[in-house]
Amino acid sequence: MTEPLTPVASPPANGLRTALAWTHTARFLTTAARLDQLPTSLLPEIAFVGRSNAGKSTAINTLAQQRRLAFASKTPGRTQHINLFSVGPKDAPEALFADLPGYGYAAVERQAKLRWQQVMADYLAQRRNLAGVVLLVDPRLGLTDLDQRLLDFVRPRIAVGEVKLMVVLTKTDKLNRAESTRALAAAQEALADHVTEDADVGLLLFSALKRIGVDDLAASLREWADDCRARWTAAVAPAAELAAEAGTARADAAPTDAADPATPPLPPTDPAVPQP
Repeated sequence: MTEPLTPVASPPANGLRTALAWTHTARFLTTAARLDQLPTSLLPEIAFVGRSNAGKSTAINTLAQQRRLAFASKTPGRTQHINLFSVGPKDAPEALFADLPGYGYAAVERQAKLRWQQVMADYLAQRRNLAGVVLLVDPRLGLTDLDQRLLDFVRPRIAVGEVKLMVVLTKTDKLNRAESTRALAAAQEALADHVTEDADVGLLLFSALKRIGVDDLAASLREWADDCRARWTAAVAPAAELAAEAGTARADAAPTDAADPATPPLPPTDPAVPQP
């Protein structure tokens, strides 16, 4: 039996301040026009996706408290790169934010649409260190067929809890209370198929203008990053212990031999754990 989808609850005030200070550290890392141009990373990666004009760049900039960290093209649909931002201390980053191209803008030529659809499908299905997806949705449109098709690319990973999902209803300052309630109900219904016992699916009202949901989103992303690092560390630890025990056994068996340089353990092949 699956759990009902409920809106995200706010953590304590001190946790909110800490989370916002963390997202404020976001800084540009690199940009890629193709998936194979992205750097290999063992850091949890959180992808921001959404239709053109859904408010994706505004949400990233608001979280980072920086005006132009994420670039919003004057012509929707023209930004066709994956932009990565590192988050955390500069000398020891703790996570990556990935800003994926907006989709659904009619003026973009068909071949470009198809190319980027494939890039995004491969990214969501194959990016090994992907920890979570933030889907930005204009509540006046609701989750469209394009949004659902995008979620289908990552549905298997969401269903088993490998990748977390947060649907953010943007521009809610344009809605009154009754409209906001209806938008939440419609989103809950649209996301019902993605909710399983193992899935971590959240829903949040958001407004950059009135700062609705900003603190809660920052706190959720920080929690995602911390949780993923903890899970991945726990998954790798047994392999490290076995390697250490094997090394000790070899040394006991041949004490006169020169010791080989220590080889770091490879992470397990579980798809939830990123590989170099």
